[in-house]
Amino acid sequence: MQSLNICGQRLEVRQIAGSETLAPIVFLHEGLGSVSMWTQRGLDWPLAVCCATGRAGLVYSRRGYGQSGPAPKGYSTSSANRDVLQADYMHREACNVLPALLAQLNIKHPLLLGHSDGATIALLHASQCPVTACIAMAPHVVVESVAITAIGQARQAFESGDLRQRLARHHADVDGAFWQWNDVWSSDGFASFDIRQQCRHITAPLLLVQGQNDEYGTMRQLDEIAQAAPHAQQIRLDDCGHSPHRDQPQVCIERITDFCLQLID
Repeated sequence: MQSLNICGQRLEVRQIAGSETLAPIVFLHEGLGSVSMWTQRGLDWPLAVCCATGRAGLVYSRRGYGQSGPAPKGYSTSSANRDVLQADYMHREACNVLPALLAQLNIKHPLLLGHSDGATIALLHASQCPVTACIAMAPHVVVESVAITAIGQARQAFESGDLRQRLARHHADVDGAFWQWNDVWSSDGFASFDIRQQCRHITAPLLLVQGQNDEYGTMRQLDEIAQAAPHAQQIRLDDCGHSPHRDQPQVCIERITDFCLQLID
């Protein structure tokens, strides 16, 4: 594990060895994720994906998550007097932070693999920057009512359940990590979040993965992306919720490996 200074902020970074000729896989975590949260239920999932595909890997925690430094100040403040993210926070990650990180590590055409918020960041980056391919698991291109309901349930679990304790194992500032995510998703300004137009500009190979029982989004998410980017391949998984890599880890690895075999690096 190492730390890098990117855009004036310290990021927690993990690099996984692999091919020096194939594009490395850049793992982009979910809204409450981190480097360590990719490894759960006894499976180091990024390592397993890299071993299966023969590719190197880059895993990092975004600002305010894991062991990375806090998100920059100057964001709007909620009624609870907390620093919260602005509604365009995923655009900022995709267009400012991620390019700076890739440039510092001399990665020119990454293979992006994102989950949830990370999947949205991957789509945004792929819409305007050169990538070898993009894999989006449980992406968000528009905000659905089921997501807002799930956000509210997460808030209850954090305040009165065991979610805070479970997340505290992975985040240096667990309260900051949770509330900056929960507050922005619950804000009026985020209700109009919509990246369907940006998805029209994705020309790189694209793989979409979503569980049929995803509590944060319906299959409308994949339908909207497929309409904007008809070349996208889709995997719709039964007996799977919002985290395909946790609910169906081996199936995801196999299908991702098959997808990677189609690529021309």
